Amino acid sequence: MTFFDVVADPGEEMTYTVFGYGSLIFKPPPHVISEVHGFLKGYVRRFAQKSHDHRGTPDKPGRVVTLIHKEEWNAFSGLDAFPDEDIVWGIAYTIDPAYEKEVRDYLDYREKDGYTLETVDVWGLNAKGEESITLHGVRCYVGRNDNPSFIGSEPLDALAQKIWESGGPSGPNKEYLYNLVEAVRKLAPESHDSHLYALER
Repeated sequence: MTFFDVVADPGEEMTYTVFGYGSLIFKPPPHVISEVHGFLKGYVRRFAQKSHDHRGTPDKPGRVVTLIHKEEWNAFSGLDAFPDEDIVWGIAYTIDPAYEKEVRDYLDYREKDGYTLETVDVWGLNAKGEESITLHGVRCYVGRNDNPSFIGSEPLDALAQKIWESGGPSGPNKEYLYNLVEAVRKLAPESHDSHLYALER
């Protein structure tokens, strides 16, 4: 499927579309009728969110990714030396309208540990390699930096150790990392995501 398999008319009311940048890439929501591969602008993807319910436990939370606005991350991430060239690639899933409420409820429960819905534009590349917005008004679950599960920037070695040793009802935390890295590489082999690749190493 190409970046432009689904391109919404900006003036047209969209069906429910949600952007996955973490586990939704390798474990999509149900009742998907189409998908668009693309990327976001103005965000970084970081393992900056505690996981008490999926890849950790309440007493030993693991770590999962969230999106943070670049300017906010730069303001308090003195421990993070990764470049601004990193690109947040992911998948925008359009849900069958007949199952919209069911999927919304499913995702609200799945992303309940500190995530909030935001609206984003999804970008893609045309045949000439030029960037343009392919989807407007896409919903996206973001762990904002004021939510109780936000952990912020940690030293890479400490973060890697936490991911290595943690686990929860959805499986080992390191499995989450490896699945995400593999999915992002397949999604956009040319993309830069130095944070993910450094943790993998």
